[in-house]
Parts: sequence; structure tokens; C-alpha cells
Amino acid sequence: MASASILLLIPQNHHPRIIPHGVSFALGALLSVAFLDLLPDAIQSGGQENTKLIMVTVLAGILGFFLLEKLLIWRHCHADHCETHTGDHFHQPAGTLIVMGDAIHNFVDGILIAAAFLTDVQLGIVTSLAVAAHEIPQEVGDFAILLESGYGRGQALFYNLLSSFATLVGGVFAFFFLNHLQGALPYILALAASSFIYIAVADLIPSLHQKTTAREAFQQIGLIIAGVLAIYWANAQTHPTGGYVPSSIEKKMEITH
Repeated sequence: MASASILLLIPQNHHPRIIPHGVSFALGALLSVAFLDLLPDAIQSGGQENTKLIMVTVLAGILGFFLLEKLLIWRHCHADHCETHTGDHFHQPAGTLIVMGDAIHNFVDGILIAAAFLTDVQLGIVTSLAVAAHEIPQEVGDFAILLESGYGRGQALFYNLLSSFATLVGGVFAFFFLNHLQGALPYILALAASSFIYIAVADLIPSLHQKTTAREAFQQIGLIIAGVLAIYWANAQTHPTGGYVPSSIEKKMEITH
């Protein structure tokens, strides 16, 4: 969160020039989180036999976020031409969806941190540091999206902070109901992945295509790759074995009453 809020230090008159670059970075980060992190973890924790059902959850999530965004657009604009449909910014629903998707992701992080601490305090500390390192590039991208969506700097900071509280909610929830969460965790991860995929494909990519010069295209590609590499590097440092949930945590989550 602190790394993301560094964008507050940038004078607002420079935002139109700088924030679009952050959106390109965010695109790479969101797609990487979805395809290199959340979905593999969902399949690993759910088992190969449930892969198809997990993919159905992703598909249902994408369609659900489409319907939700459509409802939000109708809520914000009842005319054919308004600031929701025109202008250089994303429409406001894109910011709403990124907050929702990030909250789901943070909720899962809270569950994993709580499970780690209930397994072993040292493992809990290591897992907390791993989650924090993993979140930095994504939070920077999310903050840029909120600013580009038309949120003020104070609003973007508030909603980013609000979504981060889902980590605490997930931790408290896991403390009391950890033994019931094993079956639901893969589908929560899949739902979070679907939100990031939808935002990237439906909102970020079309906005980047509005820039048509060769120079802007190469800048976008470079920043997208940077977002991908940032998430890949974070995963390599924090999950060297390739799994998001350490086996000791998985065993803890399989404990029944």
C-alpha cells in the first residue's frame, strides 16, 4: 500500500502523462497475477480432478463481472452520451471492479496468512513477508487504474486502503472457520482471477489501443512486459517451489473438527 501511494507524490498536472504508463504496467501485472499465480494455485489446491469446475468458475466470474459492470454503467449514465461513455478516462465502473477484485484477492491472502500462523509462527512471518512482496507491483498498478478511472488521489488511496482491509477480514474468518475453507478456497482464487482477467481485457486493453503511434505502442509493450516480469520475479522469490500455499499450510487447512 505504501509503495502504491508514492503516486500521490506526483503533482496532479503530471498525471495525464504518467498514469497511462502505469496502466500498461497494471495490465501486465493483473494478467500475470491471474495466470501465473491465482489459477495455478486454484488448480493445485483444488486438485486436477476439479480443474474443469475451476475453469467454469472463471468463465462464470467473467460473465458475472460483465453483468455487474453493465449494471454499474446503467446506474451512472442513462443517456447515450455522457462521461461514462466518452473521454480519455475509463468509466467509473472499472475502478469499482478493480477494488472488488483486489478485495477478493486480499481476502484469500488473509486466509493464507492466518493458516500459516496457526501452523507455525515463523512460517506465518515468512508468509506475511511473501504476500507483502507479491502485492507491491499489483498495488502500484491498481492505484494507477483508480487514478485513471477518474478517482481523486484521496479517493484512490481510501479505496485501495479499504480493499486491503479484506486481508484482515480473511485472517479473522480463517481463524474461526479454517477447517471449512479447504473446499471453497480454489473457487475463491478462481473468482479473483476472473475479475483481473475481465478488467484487463474489457477495460485496460481497449484504453491502450486508443494510443496509435509506434512510439506509444512500444512503450506500452515494454511496460506490459515489465508488469509481467515484476509478478514473475516476485513469485520466484516468494514461492520458489511453484506453489502459493505451502504444504504445511495445506495440511493445516485439511484438519477437521
